[in-house]
Amino acid sequence: MHEQNELTERERALLEFEGRWWTLDEAKETLIRATFACSLDDYYQELNRLLEVPAAFTHDPLVVRRLIRLRDRRRRARLEGSAQVDDAHGGTNA
Repeated sequence: MHEQNELTERERALLEFEGRWWTLDEAKETLIRATFACSLDDYYQELNRLLEVPAAFTHDPLVVRRLIRLRDRRRRARLEGSAQVDDAHGGTNA
């Protein structure tokens, strides 16, 4: 791993990519595969781990805050969606 106060070159590249990918002409999935040579699942796992590294916030606080907000919204939507399904099926919350 690395020290908590320094990012690797790849980690900096991940954050920089997230800050500008929509300005590029290709689909995000294509850009991820070409730039980082990994699957989408691997990319997002690596990105989510990076959001917990203090140096990531220091490097680009705007991008990190935005990504954390998006991640939290998705988690909430999944949880609320599963709660609605439970309620529709008689509920599992007793």
